[in-house]
Amino acid sequence: MSYQFNDKDPIYIQIKKRLEDQIVNQELTEDEQIPSTTEMVNFYQVNHITVSKGVNLLVDEGIIYKKRGIGMFVAEGAREKLLEKRRGEFIDKYIIPMLKEANKLNIDREELKQMIEEVKEDVIDDL
Repeated sequence: MSYQFNDKDPIYIQIKKRLEDQIVNQELTEDEQIPSTTEMVNFYQVNHITVSKGVNLLVDEGIIYKKRGIGMFVAEGAREKLLEKRRGEFIDKYIIPMLKEANKLNIDREELKQMIEEVKEDVIDDL
């Protein structure tokens, strides 16, 4: 079995993001061991160095930690750190551009709130 990567990001970044998603979605929880590098190499069918590079970024960020001779584990508070980071990214990537565009279109706060509520209801109904 192999995993389909996109052409947008380097593979090690995609592996890092996939592990982050698993932590955010609570598929991996605090102090739980993550798949070994060998397991990820076999699953993703990529070079060991590629997997290690993605995992090491998470170690550097304090999201996972290493127990020598045992493996890598999800750090305490990892999910909260990732949620905080992603909220900031969400603001930068979506909210600020949306507000700038709304300003250009002369959409006031109340109209924007109403638009968001209407779309939110439709999206929730589709989930």
